[in-house]
Amino acid sequence: VQLQASGGGLVQPGGSLRLSCTASGTIFSISVMGWYRQAPGTQRELVASVPSVGATKYATAVKGRTTISRDYAKNTVYLQMRSLKPEDTAVYYCPAVAVTRYLDSPSNYWGQGTLLTVSS
Repeated sequence: VQLQASGGGLVQPGGSLRLSCTASGTIFSISVMGWYRQAPGTQRELVASVPSVGATKYATAVKGRTTISRDYAKNTVYLQMRSLKPEDTAVYYCPAVAVTRYLDSPSNYWGQGTLLTVSS
């Protein structure tokens, strides 16, 4: 399973951005897709996740100004971020929990990340 993230770039504080991530390859099912981020010198942290069954999760730091959504037909997850702050600057990664063949166990897959820089 390959995950291709896109949509990062340079945004001014207070701006908005939408990140996209598409899973491709041999996929039987995807149970969870989400976004993590990692700023320089920090640990990777959860931003948001959306399971096939159950509630979405958001990190406290982004709750209220971020929306995660999935297009199940396209195996794509989106992250719409608003009111961006300099502290949102990070490389954003999109993991997925996927099964590649029927009756196989699920595995975690990670994309290469896309850089979001919030700066004036």
